[in-house]
This record gives sequence, structure tokens and C-alpha cells, in this order.
Amino acid sequence: MTSFQQIGKVVIAGALVTCACAGGLATYAQSAAQRQSVTSSTTVVTPPAPRMPDVGGTTIDRIIAIVNGDLILDSDVNEERRFEAILPFGSPGGGAGEAAPYDRSVERLIDRDLILQQSKLQPEDAVADADVDKELAALRKSLPECKEFHCETEQGWTRFLASHSFTPEQMRARWKERMEVLAFIEERFRMGIRITGTDIKNYYDKTFIPEYEKRGGTPPKLDAVSDRIQEVLLQQQVSTLLNDWLRSLRAQGGVIVMHPGQEAP
Repeated sequence: MTSFQQIGKVVIAGALVTCACAGGLATYAQSAAQRQSVTSSTTVVTPPAPRMPDVGGTTIDRIIAIVNGDLILDSDVNEERRFEAILPFGSPGGGAGEAAPYDRSVERLIDRDLILQQSKLQPEDAVADADVDKELAALRKSLPECKEFHCETEQGWTRFLASHSFTPEQMRARWKERMEVLAFIEERFRMGIRITGTDIKNYYDKTFIPEYEKRGGTPPKLDAVSDRIQEVLLQQQVSTLLNDWLRSLRAQGGVIVMHPGQEAP
């Protein structure tokens, strides 16, 4: 482009801007005159400033902890406590048929999330659906409350779970997740640990039966619950190793426990 062409374009652009400004000023002057005319004959009513409603907002859910970016909500903790209350052996901090204290349930959820996150980094064989069905069938026979609801029937099992605010699908998903956590713990920490038949029998006589009798009913035979007693004893045996490992994961800074009034980062 020659310098004359460039000068011509600049002049044209300047003229367009001048015209636009002139037209804008004329329009503004006309509009101002019209506004003045309207104002002289019209009373302008200023609307009241908006007010916040007197009723405070409702908190739908609350973040309790953040585990490497995964949120643990208040509703998750309450669900965990309902699940713990179903377990035939109770839960740490609570007896059979009782949920652990709220803070203890929060700690369990944090540990569970850490374990599940690590298990995804070291995938093992998936828990088979047939194994889940087998464990749930045994569970339905061993829970004292199930006799009242006739959990041997699908309708009775559904009513029993509904009394704890669960559906059969939710319970199945929770139990499968529980099996995945225990399988990972066993694979990682059980090496060298051996649970004997004597250990299982002692736990059955000294712990399981007394706890069961507190809830009423006739305790199931040892053969019916020996696998789950072995699971409990396994957890006790590996607890030291597991807790040391979990502490090291927490020390990496990926776990944040929220306090009331604290904002999530």
C-alpha cells in the first residue's frame, strides 16, 4: 500500500469518527431535551431497595473433609453410620448394631477413600458378583433383626434395609466396596500373617456370642460366621501396619478435615 493510500484511509477513518461523534452529540441533545420535558410533567416513583428475606438460607449438605480432591460430605458420614449399624460385628467405637461416634466415622471414611485411591493405582482382580451374592446371603441369615423382617425373602430384605434408609442396590454397592477394601488390605498387608482355627474359635466364644446375645436371638453356628470372624481378626492383625501406612499417606498433605465455618480451599 502506498503512503498516499494510507493517508487517504486515515482521513476517511477520521471523517467517519467525526460524523459518528457529531451524530451522537445531536442524538444525545435531543434525548436530553425529551427527558427534561417528561420530567417536568411526570412524577418519577423510585422503587424501594430490594431486601434480603428474613428467613436464613438452608444448608443442603456440608463438606466434612477433602481427600486428594475427593469430597466427603455430611450425608456421606451419616450414610456410613447407618451402614455401620447394620454390621453384625458392630464398628470400632460402637457395639454390634451400633454406629461409631461421628468423628470416628469421619476417620473411617478418610481411610477408606485413601485405600480405594491407592487400590486404583494397583488394580487387582475385580470382586466377582457371585462372591458378593454369597456374602450378602450369609449376612441376611446372621443378622438378628432380619428374623423379624424375614430377610430370607426379597420383600423382607427390602423392608429391613428400608428401616436403615438403604435400598438393596445401595447395600450391594456398599458391600462390594467393602469387599474391595478388605481384598486390597489382605493383598498388601497379610503376608506372613496367619489366622488359626483356634483364634477364630476364641473370638467366637469370647466376643461374638456375648455381643450377639446382647441383641437377642440365637447366635449362628461357628461354621456360618467363621469366614467373617477371620476377616475381623485379619483386620486386627494388620491394623498396626495399616495405620502406619495411612499416617504416611495423610502426611503427604492430601487430606483436609473441614471445621464448621471454614471455607473449602
